[in-house]
Parts: sequence; structure tokens; C-alpha cells
Amino acid sequence: GSKVITTSMGGMLVSNRPEFVSRARKLARQAREPVAHYEHEEMGYNYRLSNLLAAVGRAQLRVLPARVSARREVFAGYAHELAGVPGLNLQPEAPWGLHARWLTCVTLDPESSSAGPETIRSFLSARGIETRPLWKPMHQQPVYERAGFRVIGGAVADGLFRSGLCLPSSSSLSDSDVREVAGAIREIMLRGH
Repeated sequence: GSKVITTSMGGMLVSNRPEFVSRARKLARQAREPVAHYEHEEMGYNYRLSNLLAAVGRAQLRVLPARVSARREVFAGYAHELAGVPGLNLQPEAPWGLHARWLTCVTLDPESSSAGPETIRSFLSARGIETRPLWKPMHQQPVYERAGFRVIGGAVADGLFRSGLCLPSSSSLSDSDVREVAGAIREIMLRGH
């Protein structure tokens, strides 16, 4: 439900580099060598998308521009409704690309924000509005911590996890839905100001 378009599970990889496409196809097909028997010179995966789910994905490509436009409108609505809220920042858009706005995420500056992500998430949850923290960084996942892998960097990811929140972003959100979510955020954040 949170995806712009979906194939239920799996997805599509596109590239204008034939060597990348060839390599991805090989790995997705268990890295099987092109011989009559099953032979593998390297580790591969069974990441093939079924024909049925691929057909669903291809059919949805027709609505992709409309879905991206709807997501961008949701983001624009949040940007308008949350403008001027101290300590709340929306994701910027790179000048060299067009952000699909799969999710509208905000970060909260602890120096100038009166409420943190968990306070806002709990407040919205009590009103039946689902939000989620930003993704927990891989180096903080227990499975990797227990394995003792060396971490290189990570400060940016750590900071985003501490300060970020994903807002409702569905292509089907109405303007009034966006105003309701933004209004609740404004209410909890402006209490202390």
C-alpha cells in the first residue's frame, strides 16, 4: 500500500548499461552458467519475478506519472501546511532530479523543535494517524551488531534515525487528509511555542 506502484513482491531493475543488465539477470537466475547441467561458478539468487507479477507491474507503468504527480501533490500540501513550524524540515529536492516523493519524511531539529519524532508519532497514533520512524540504520540492527561487523561512518544515518519521521504519503490521500495530519503536527509542535 505504501508503494507508488507495486508487483506485490519483487520489482524492476532498469539500466542503459547492457553489461549491468546481463550481470543482474545472471545473479537473479541463481548465477547458473550457460551449460546443459546446473553449474555455478559464483553465488547467485532466485530473485526472478514471476510472469504474472511482472504483468501487474507492466500494467501499472501506465499510471506511474499520475501516481508520482499525486505523491508530489501530497508533499506540496505538507510543505504548505507545515511552513513556518519551528524545527521541522522536509526533504529537499536535488536540483538535478525529480523526487518521486515515495514517502514524505520530516526531520526535527532538537535545538528548535518543541517535540521529537516519538512524541509526534504517539500523538498522531492516538488520533488514528499512522506514522513511522525513519529506517533504523543497518549498523544498528542487532543481527549485524552481534556479528561484530566493523562500521565505517554512520553518523548521518544515526542522526536521521534519531530525528526523522515518515508521514502518511499514499497517492490516494486527499487534501483534507493532508491538512488533518499537518494540523495535528502543528498542534503538538506549537504547544511549546
